[in-house]
Amino acid sequence: MLQSSEARLERWERKVEWPLTALAVLFLVAYAWQVFDDHGSMHVTLEIVLWLVWAVFAAEYLVRLTLADNKIWFLKTHLFDLAAVVLPMVRQLRVLRLITVITLLNKKFQHKIRQRVSIYVAGVTIIVVFCASLAVLDAERHAENASITTFGDALWWTLTTMSTVGYGDRFPVTGDGRLVAGLLMIGGIALLGVITGTIASWLVEKLRGVEEAELETAQELRSLRAEIAELRAELKARSSS
Repeated sequence: MLQSSEARLERWERKVEWPLTALAVLFLVAYAWQVFDDHGSMHVTLEIVLWLVWAVFAAEYLVRLTLADNKIWFLKTHLFDLAAVVLPMVRQLRVLRLITVITLLNKKFQHKIRQRVSIYVAGVTIIVVFCASLAVLDAERHAENASITTFGDALWWTLTTMSTVGYGDRFPVTGDGRLVAGLLMIGGIALLGVITGTIASWLVEKLRGVEEAELETAQELRSLRAEIAELRAELKARSSS
């Protein structure tokens, strides 16, 4: 039954893969536009777009939960997806809406370009840095005594925090901003683990390919030696006769 459930889930995920990826990109663009154009004429429209896209994400999660025969197993194995859908509903945690985008885009490209390690690492890093910068700027810029008031400030803070340098010239003062900081610290460690694992997996595959090529070469050499020995024996037999 579990295998049947997994098969249905895989078919559904393949079916909605590209539409969800496109919505994730739309979500990121709308959120970035809203942050950069603070209190602009499009603010309300962009907010509606963000919630509509989030509603699609939530509905897609519920569909997957419905397709699963073992609901408890599904919930246990998709806790991060559940958090990405539920947490942004809390007004104080609205900056976590970008977790959904990061999750979807990472799922989309992780297995597609894993063999191109440099592209994967660069892509994930850029997405995390950009999203974290948007989130902390959204949370901090209107706070009293805020030191992160421009996107440049946010980007600099994100880079120093993610790299664990932490100069301390820029720092969050709000609860939302500190939440983003905590997640970024944890995410930086997790990203490092992903990078390390991806590189290790890629190296193992390459080394396995080299070993297999060496074995094939050795087998071919043995076959050639056997053929040469047979030819020599045949020539020797002919010359003696």
